[in-house]
Amino acid sequence: MGARPLVRKGVEPLWAQLLADLRDRLEAHEFDSAFPGELALVAEYKVSRHTVREALRRLREEGLVVAGRGRTPRLAGPVEIEQQLGSLYSLFSAVESTGREQRSVVRTLDVRADGVVAARLGLEESTPLVHLERLRLAEGEPLAVDRVWLPEEVAAPLLDVDFTHTGVYPELERLCGIRVAGGRENIRAVVPSAEERRLLEIGPGVAALAIERLGRSRGAAVEWRHTLVRGDRFTLTAQFSAKDGYLVGATP
Repeated sequence: MGARPLVRKGVEPLWAQLLADLRDRLEAHEFDSAFPGELALVAEYKVSRHTVREALRRLREEGLVVAGRGRTPRLAGPVEIEQQLGSLYSLFSAVESTGREQRSVVRTLDVRADGVVAARLGLEESTPLVHLERLRLAEGEPLAVDRVWLPEEVAAPLLDVDFTHTGVYPELERLCGIRVAGGRENIRAVVPSAEERRLLEIGPGVAALAIERLGRSRGAAVEWRHTLVRGDRFTLTAQFSAKDGYLVGATP
């Protein structure tokens, strides 16, 4: 197919023309084997690096390519996060460890009472709780809806944190001196609601994993978390041996 000549004195900006042409070439599967780098696109289209970077930024926002400063652009593939069972983990760290950018859209960060959650934490039903709800993204693509509750008495400093690009655990330790070191977790397959499918951008045929965690610090319950993860983007693995069996327990 090749590059389409850009109109230098047209009404449409050069980056927009470049973006449209790259979309067409992607749709025609021209870049299935490899996506050209910035300098190659500069030479092919005879435009500035600024023009190329703006077009690549738009393609990245649309989830079509993975591109960034210091990184060679490549076609975006399905994001699958593998998580080892049997140890405390952070979804933030799990995504970052794959080399993909983790970002969150904060939907709620406030103080509220929730009798059911308070009871799970072993607290009075009227106990104020810090509640954080985020849509977790990996390379700009929805991965999970994450909801966390913590006692306001110990977690109030988190209300001033920007959770766009950080995790709860490092901020909880940095600001509150609390380190979640263990707890109990339940994982089950669920059928997401229509609203959850909309947030996760999945069709009715895609299941999800519901992960419920009671996090403890020095034996005391300090966190209740409910995370809904796309079943097509998240894998759980466990170590086992003939001598010791599985290192984690499973509940049918």
